[in-house]
Amino acid sequence: MNQKKYVLKRFKQAGLAEKIDESRFLINYREELNTSQFEAATATDGAYLIIAGAGTGKTRTLVFRVARLIESGNKPDSVVLLTFTRKAANEMMSRASQLLDDRCSKIRGGTFHSFANITLRKYAKVIGLDPSFTILDQGDSEDVVNLIRSNDAFIIKERRFPNKKTLYKVYSLSVNTGIKVEDLIEKDYPHFIPLLDKILDIQKIFTEYKRRNNLLDYDDLLVRFRQFLFESGQAAASFRNTINYVMVDEYQDTNKLQADVVKGLVQHNNNVMVVGDDSQSIYAFRGANFKNIMEFPKLFQNAQIIKLEENYRSVQSVLDFANRINDAAIEKYKKNLFTRRGTGELPVIIAAANDNLQSKFIVEKILDLREEGVSLKDIAVLFRSSFFSFDLEIELAHANIPFQKFGGMKFVETAHIKDVMAFLRIAVNPKDIVSWYRVLLMHEGIGPKTAQKILDDLALGRLTISKEPDEQKDFKLREKLGPLFYLLYQLHKKNKLPSELVQMVYDYYYKLFKVNYDDYNKRSKDLDIFLNIVENYKSLDILLSDMAIEPIIESVVDIEGTDKEEEYVTLSTIHSAKGLEWHTVFIIHCVEGYFPSSRSAESVEQLEEERRLMYVASTRAKNNLFVTYPMNLYDREAGMTLSKPSRFISEISSDLAQGWLLDDSM
Repeated sequence: MNQKKYVLKRFKQAGLAEKIDESRFLINYREELNTSQFEAATATDGAYLIIAGAGTGKTRTLVFRVARLIESGNKPDSVVLLTFTRKAANEMMSRASQLLDDRCSKIRGGTFHSFANITLRKYAKVIGLDPSFTILDQGDSEDVVNLIRSNDAFIIKERRFPNKKTLYKVYSLSVNTGIKVEDLIEKDYPHFIPLLDKILDIQKIFTEYKRRNNLLDYDDLLVRFRQFLFESGQAAASFRNTINYVMVDEYQDTNKLQADVVKGLVQHNNNVMVVGDDSQSIYAFRGANFKNIMEFPKLFQNAQIIKLEENYRSVQSVLDFANRINDAAIEKYKKNLFTRRGTGELPVIIAAANDNLQSKFIVEKILDLREEGVSLKDIAVLFRSSFFSFDLEIELAHANIPFQKFGGMKFVETAHIKDVMAFLRIAVNPKDIVSWYRVLLMHEGIGPKTAQKILDDLALGRLTISKEPDEQKDFKLREKLGPLFYLLYQLHKKNKLPSELVQMVYDYYYKLFKVNYDDYNKRSKDLDIFLNIVENYKSLDILLSDMAIEPIIESVVDIEGTDKEEEYVTLSTIHSAKGLEWHTVFIIHCVEGYFPSSRSAESVEQLEEERRLMYVASTRAKNNLFVTYPMNLYDREAGMTLSKPSRFISEISSDLAQGWLLDDSM
């Protein structure tokens, strides 16, 4: 009888990890990392979810894990590191190389899109693609959509059609989230529902145009990559077998399509480690899916969760404040941030009588901090939406405090605020040709040629805003522009307060506003905020002067040309502040209806994302945290109304934050 050889294998008891001799590694991982970081960096086979709280050394942990995998004998090109920016991937690979050696720079690191592009070039024919395909960037894609929408079949005289940016934004969001175009239109652009059939037709033509011309946009790269991973049989299996480990940074920011790609990459061995913080998932408007990180343990077999909770950024009092905000979240991975930096000063919640007093307090506090030796560059003012800082920008300019604003535009540079300002500028200076052009071209049927004729008539005195339109016999466009000239005549008299004059402009402008901006429903709050600012002025001339001498961004750029060390305070939306930190942070306008926004009341998911925004904002502070809110806000219809502090700060007890009431006499 032929006997089959049987090889005796060492028996491994389930649940016991193999003991590894740390002395064989060049890097002393145990000494360089805290206990949780070490556990994450040395984890190898299997699925791992690293919940990395704010400031807990997420990047450091990933860098050490890259080095560990290479030290353990893995070929560099068998390790994949997916990030959201090329800069993040390059930084991690560079740091890992400095830590170990140049092998770390040879791992397959990059963005989802760049990795998809490289792979598809090699395997394109497997899924019926020509490998010489051209990639359309966002601008190119919008131009193709515009080419299609300009076709006679889509031009409707009776109704405005969405512009190219709006159309492409909806198409892209649909691809990345899996939400139907019709549902997105109904939710965000309900005024375009009657045009839905045409919007869907354009999408079909756009898709066919790309296919016919061998073009892929950014979304197509991931769609076709996913198709390759799940539908290409042996070719995809062969590709996957070249990958031993996949790592994903900022996993809480992934959308449905990206999560599918990750699943497709590791379906052969389940060796995946994703790093992120559910409490910092704040990009739903870009298509990020909070459920990806919450459902990771269900999607990947035997997934283990490791939490990084030791914070290296903030004092404990700031962390206690942030922990309390997070505790109230409905769906979360429970974590408790702690630090060895000491207790620090309690955060402060400040109630101001109004928006302007809030701004004046911040200016005064910034000047005090400067005197105490805190650099302006180490101070930030954070806000939920760009328009919350409008009043503050003016007060900072008055106090000659330089600032840079990130996320959103300075309000005097937003198109709709520029529109309103143009009416006012004409009223003060009827020879302001730039403002005349802006105002005239808003009106249907008035193009550049007609506008120039009107300007010629104004220059020659045949037309004027010093008289009522009916008194001007040579006024040929009275039917079209009579109401405009009557408004400008009323404004020119300037016998009312600036707030009354702006209200008159609003009443006239609102119809034009709705016609000119697809997203007018989102922009309309800016107009209310502007009225709030105008309430502080008694003179239209002073208002316009303050707006004109306030292009701070340009002045800072000029200064930077001569002195790179010039200080400036950072003004930023919370979305743009993620990942950054400052000695002192102000979170402003924490009022119900503003932060959380009134729109968030529509769903629990939106409200919970607003809570996460507050968590992100508060964890940016290293030493000082000030949270402010105005007790009274101006509403166009109701006048001055009493506001309610944000539910996020009303939940904070006195042992976690001081409460200050600003004195009106300051």
